[in-house]
Formats: sequence, C-alpha cells, structure tokens
Amino acid sequence: MKFRFLAGLSFLASFMFTACDDTTDQIGISLVNNMDNLNVLTDTFTLSTRSIVADSVLSRNSIGYLGNIKDPETGSYITGDFMTQFHTFENYGFPSSDKILSKRDGEVIADSCDLKLYYTSFYGDSLTSMKLRLTEMAKPMLENQLYYSNYDPKKNGYLREGGIVKEQVYTLADLNVPKSTRNRSSYWRNVYLKLNDEYTDKNGTVYNNFGTYLMRTYYKHPEYFKNSLTFMKNVLPGFYVEHVNGLGAMAYVSMTQLNVYFQYKERVNGNDTILTGVTSYSGTEEVLQQTRIVNDKATIQKLASDNSCTYLKTPAGIFTEMTIPVDDILNGHEKDSINTAKIVLSRINDNNYSKYALPVPTELLMIPADSLYSFFEQSRVTNNRTSYLATYSKDQNTYTFSNISGLLSYMKARRGKPNWNKVILVPVTKTTNTSSGEVTKIAHDMALTSTRLVGGTENPREPVKISVIYSKFK
Repeated sequence: MKFRFLAGLSFLASFMFTACDDTTDQIGISLVNNMDNLNVLTDTFTLSTRSIVADSVLSRNSIGYLGNIKDPETGSYITGDFMTQFHTFENYGFPSSDKILSKRDGEVIADSCDLKLYYTSFYGDSLTSMKLRLTEMAKPMLENQLYYSNYDPKKNGYLREGGIVKEQVYTLADLNVPKSTRNRSSYWRNVYLKLNDEYTDKNGTVYNNFGTYLMRTYYKHPEYFKNSLTFMKNVLPGFYVEHVNGLGAMAYVSMTQLNVYFQYKERVNGNDTILTGVTSYSGTEEVLQQTRIVNDKATIQKLASDNSCTYLKTPAGIFTEMTIPVDDILNGHEKDSINTAKIVLSRINDNNYSKYALPVPTELLMIPADSLYSFFEQSRVTNNRTSYLATYSKDQNTYTFSNISGLLSYMKARRGKPNWNKVILVPVTKTTNTSSGEVTKIAHDMALTSTRLVGGTENPREPVKISVIYSKFK
C-alpha cells in the first residue's frame, strides 16, 4: 500500500511540474524534503531538426480546394482542383410522375438545373476574375482506393468523353448578387453554374438539360436512387472541378450542391395547388471528395534546403523531421521513471508583412517517422503514446508538446530499427465530438498555410530542446 501511495504522489508531482515548469527546482526540493523515499531530477537535451518535402499527402478531406495563387513568401504558384461525388438520401425521390406539371410532348422535364459550389472561406482577392472547368466523371471514386493529392483524374481515365464539359468565369464575390444579400449572415457564398444546355447520356439519349436526364432516369429506374452508392454507380459518378485560368484566389469549397427544379401539383386544404419543387444532391462528408494540388516542386525543394530553420508548409508542401536523443535521455536513468518530456517549438516571425501572407498552421501532429503514411491511411487518431497534437499559441508564438514520455518508451523498445528515434511534425485538421470533445478524425491540412520554426542543422538561434523530469525511489 505504501508503494502505491508514493506512486500516486509521483504522478501528482508530474502534473505540478507540467503546470509550473518555471519553478521546477524548488518544487523538486520541496517534494524530496517531504518524501524521503523519492528523488526528482530534471535535465534538458538538444534535438536536431530538418525540413522534408512532402511530395503528396492523402487527400481525405471534406473541403475541396479550387483556384490558383502566388505564394507571397516564395513567389511560387499553387493550384487546386477537386473531384466530388454526390450524396442522396435513402429512398428519396421525385413526386409521382402524374403530379409533375413540367412536361414536353407528354414526357417529364426539368424546368432548370444548376450546380452551386458553397465555400466557407477563401484565400486571396474575392474580386479577381477566375475561370473553372466542370467535367462529368466517367466512373465513381472507389472506397477502397487511396487518393493522394497528386492523383490526376485525367490520366487515370476518370473523365467522361461526350459528357458535361462547362467552363465558367467567376469571382468569389458574386457581383450578380446584391451587396445587401451578400452581407447577410444567412447568405451562403457560392460559385454558381447553370446546367441547362442540351445533354447526351452514355447511351446516346439526348435531353433538353441535365435535370431532365436525372428526372427521367428516376422514373425509369427508381432503384438507382435508393442510396448514394447506386446513384454514383448508375446515374452520376461525380464531377471534376478544375481551375483553368486566373490568378489570386483559392476557394475552400465545403459543399457542392446539384439542384433540379420542376413544377408539380399537390392537394393543399382540399384544393389542387401548383408548387415549385427542387431536388438536391450534395457533395458532403458522406461521399468521397479528393483535392488535387499542383505545387512548384523546385521552389519547395529550395525551401527545404534552407538549413537555418525548418518549414511547415501546406498543402502537400514541407514537414519538419525531428531526431530525439533517446540514448542520451535514458543514459544513467535506466531505473528511473520519466514523468514528463516536454518540447516547445518556436516560430520565426516573417519580417516582410503582407496582407496576403499565408496563415500559420493551427494544429500540429507528431508521429513516428515510419507512421507518416499508415497513420492517415488507417484513419487513426492520437493516442498520446505514439502520436500527439499541439495547438499553435498566438500569445507565445509556439507549439508545445507537453508530455511525450510515452513516445520515449516506444522508441526505446524499437531501438536499432530504421528511423527508430525520429518523428515527423505534420500540419493537420481535427474533428471533435461536440459533446465529449473527443478527437474523432485527423486529416492532412489541405489549406494554404506556412511557417518557419527555430531549428535546422545550421540553426543560428537557441537550440531546440526537450525538457525531461525523472523520478526514482531511493
């Protein structure tokens, strides 16, 4: 019982040191004076870091990135395109055909059809003129295939010949919409495309517009619309939205919505009433979405070669690799417990301020080097043993990993294996449970971000260090 009591106090000491590391020496002495059986020791060790190029990253994100910008930091160009599929509610469909009033030669037609690319935020100038190309896909993306950010749907046969190909000039601030409407909190900013041109399906049947194709297909094969999988397989595999011209804006598209409009009659209060109906299909988290990123590889490589610092740059740009001196940390402490192991990473502020400077990554993931791909491919979340998250502190201008002691134990067990004492720092986005706060999803940050960290093999500043607190029984 006495041992368990002391072990509990040791854990308490760990917590106190983490919260008050400015006075660790005095706290350690106080604890030892009050607990003759426990020794508490502190030490610091220098880490080595370097930048590594991320040629591509797993594109498993609910945001589609569209546009082309010039990086103010490097002068290089970054282009974003995306593939999207559409979700349909199970067994949801159109009103019965005898209720449809929109008809031509006795057959059902859609009055109109459109596509809206809703974006939550953007980078750049909302008034700059941009141009996109919308292309119908020939086949759906596969659930069991991994799509990386350099995946080219054109080269891999995903685009349908003879299907929808529509180019559209747009600005992110849609000047066709009154400013009073755009300024409302209820207004959802979007890029708007009409799909009312004549459409030919894969069997050669011609329709007056794409909406009519969807409606007539529904009445002929309602089983195709019973869920998202059958819809994508038999009706619409999806669209590829591609940047083709313009410079200066990147939209972060959170939802792509396909709308079909028609008129129908319904009995309302005993009277036949003419109503305007709309059926919508949305590209959301329920279906796959893949962003393709094109970076200037030569510029990215040049940045990574700068040994006076290290970089974090997204999307699909640069990560930081860190080598942890596990042998030095454990030397002479083989029988000690490591209560905490803390790393603070400092940012280097950009001296050349620009209103278009790329934002700083918010969340930083630390994982073993050999888990760089498997962590994301297997949809893992952090476990605070081999993987950790740190949030950027604007006040301190730092990322802090408060306690990676579990990682040191993991590395000790893997000593001698390739890259056994190396970790990678990766900018990510996280999804949390709104009620419990538990992290439920971690994905690569595909937004435009960039920062420099203190470090590198020719670091002219204070070295990057790990602070360790040990405890042992006499």
